[in-house]
Amino acid sequence: MQHTVTAPPGRPPALRAVGLGRGFRGVRAVDGVDLDVPMGSVLGLLGPNGSGKTTLMRMLLGLLAPTEGAVELLGRRLPGRAAEVLPHVGALIELPAMHPHRTGRQNLLRYAATEPLLDTARIPSAVAAVLDRVGLSGSADRRVREYSLGMRQRLGLAVPLLTRRRLVVLDEPTNGLDPAGTRDVRRLIGEMHAAGATVVISSHLLGEIEATCTHVAVLRAGRLLTAGPLRDLLGGTSDTVVVGTPDGARAVRALVERGFDAVGASGDRVHVRGAQAPEVVALLVHAGVAVHELTRPSARLEDVFARLTDGHDAQPLPARAETWTGAGAGR
Repeated sequence: MQHTVTAPPGRPPALRAVGLGRGFRGVRAVDGVDLDVPMGSVLGLLGPNGSGKTTLMRMLLGLLAPTEGAVELLGRRLPGRAAEVLPHVGALIELPAMHPHRTGRQNLLRYAATEPLLDTARIPSAVAAVLDRVGLSGSADRRVREYSLGMRQRLGLAVPLLTRRRLVVLDEPTNGLDPAGTRDVRRLIGEMHAAGATVVISSHLLGEIEATCTHVAVLRAGRLLTAGPLRDLLGGTSDTVVVGTPDGARAVRALVERGFDAVGASGDRVHVRGAQAPEVVALLVHAGVAVHELTRPSARLEDVFARLTDGHDAQPLPARAETWTGAGAGR
């Protein structure tokens, strides 16, 4: 079953896939994906290895022709209007080709010269600025053959940042980076988001997706399992109710006697698994136990991802139009 999530009426999405599919030698790498990416959002594209993430990204950017379906970028249909829209789109799908005997600065100058939205007179300052943004100012004049994998990744990330973009698509942007580099990428994504850009990221680092993204889409075997705001995906998925009570030991006894899986936690908290909040409150009140607070913690993205991709059919997220609010959307 496919899940389509749409942007609010009257506001076109930054990126739209309609029935998008691609086959390779009889294998469905991407299978009928319908997806709208809201303008101004940061979408994390998740899926196990071989789920079709990179193939989907390449089709969304017009780098790979779909077997069926259609793509729109910033309201323009591809491939017919690609020349009109692609200057406003930056991407890092695989490391761009760099001349190993040229310096990082020289390589970026070469790429900057091909940017239609970058005036020739501004190229040197734009290159210097982006080298500083990706943390390569001190290595800008070293030959690329001397760069580490992490430095090459930073240099590759600099290419889509040479000019201001309306849409940026990044495939595993933290690959090869140390923790400091990963934090830098998170900062750069935050800066682009704050400036109004829409950002699409694929990553196997679920913690980074959870810390960075406003929305999530999950693929498995080329099919879209679910998509929507991250807060909806995480909210209400935990099967544990946390009870705040001044009499934790008595609460645990009352719950266990009625067959509930209840354990005391630190302080005045009792954790009850596999229970509905109303029945927990009713039981404790009937037993004379004071209940000061009742909460259901949000699940971690790692747990939700495992649940969605373990081979069972996923349930769609609620597609509440009011949650697709672009740059204001958040967790």
